[in-house]
Amino acid sequence: PKIILFESVYSMDGDIAPISEICDLAEEYCAYTFIDEVHAVGLYGDQGGGIAQRDGLQDRIDIISGTFGKAFGVYGGYIAGSERILDAVRSFSPGFIFTTALPPSVIAGALTSVKYLKTENGVELRRQHQERATHLKQMLVDIQLPVVWSESHIVPVMVGEASLCKQASDLLMDEFSIYVQPINYPTVPRGTERLRFTPSPLHTDEIMQHLVNSLDLVWDRLGIPRADQIGSVSFLDE
Repeated sequence: PKIILFESVYSMDGDIAPISEICDLAEEYCAYTFIDEVHAVGLYGDQGGGIAQRDGLQDRIDIISGTFGKAFGVYGGYIAGSERILDAVRSFSPGFIFTTALPPSVIAGALTSVKYLKTENGVELRRQHQERATHLKQMLVDIQLPVVWSESHIVPVMVGEASLCKQASDLLMDEFSIYVQPINYPTVPRGTERLRFTPSPLHTDEIMQHLVNSLDLVWDRLGIPRADQIGSVSFLDE
């Protein structure tokens, strides 16, 4: 059988897959669809089910995988699909068969998070989350940092050189107590090295202003090009 595997939210640029078009392609070629929602579950959809739920496309997906980390705050993961598909995984997948089951306490924590994010409180957290991400992007654009402006909550800031990216990360930690990992090759292509931020609903204006001020100083100290020097990679809605 043929299968199309794809993510809903791509973690490096924050872009979102054209799920409907991919499903059309799968139907044309009689292929299964397998969507990875690890960067979207809890954060999108009426009940936190992810991008496919948000767009009303869950019934067109054969297999959905997600994580209990990230938005749900614990660890582990899951797949959802038809009874036949799940039975095949249970019977033939070494990664499942030879993996120790999650502890009951972790399952309880994950279940509590899932239930909470399905409530009206979860809806409000998702609204706040999107507002915080958009606000941070605009703050960074205002000081001419080269932000990749995407539809999602992921906020990549381009550096473009591996050693500078590592130096920027070290400076942020050593002098400003801000921890952000440098993202270098082979995670991203050479020349697209970056710092990546994912603000939460609980990051206040004060916290984000500290980040922006710190990045401003780091960019100046290391001489990292700004958006107006390299051609902006920000994509703002008109």
